[in-house]
Amino acid sequence: MRIGIYARVSTKDQSCELQVRDLRAYCAARGFDLVGEYVDVGQSGAKDSRPELNKLMDDARKRQFDAIVVWRFDRFARFTKHLLSALEEFRSLGIKFISYRRTSTRAARWARPYSQSRPQSYNLSAI
Repeated sequence: MRIGIYARVSTKDQSCELQVRDLRAYCAARGFDLVGEYVDVGQSGAKDSRPELNKLMDDARKRQFDAIVVWRFDRFARFTKHLLSALEEFRSLGIKFISYRRTSTRAARWARPYSQSRPQSYNLSAI
């Protein structure tokens, strides 16, 4: 399976190193083919438009990968509306969305039926 990973931190003095390391290891352990890394540093999750997120969405529309893996739902989007909109677009493109870590945010609770997450998995194409 071809994978794109997405990581984000809100301020320039933070690092995405932990997220990226965990996501690479997750993909390697499952034999996934990591074809793209999208990392936004100093970008608020409240923004719908971020440089690397925009590239990820463009590549998704070109079907450059079969799944997106994020460290946690809130690294991808802070607001439920944005998260669900992106998940619906991924579903329509046949792209799976996998969250490496579970989270208890309201957006994550709404998104779980649309995504795959450890230890419980969801198949976007079945929804």
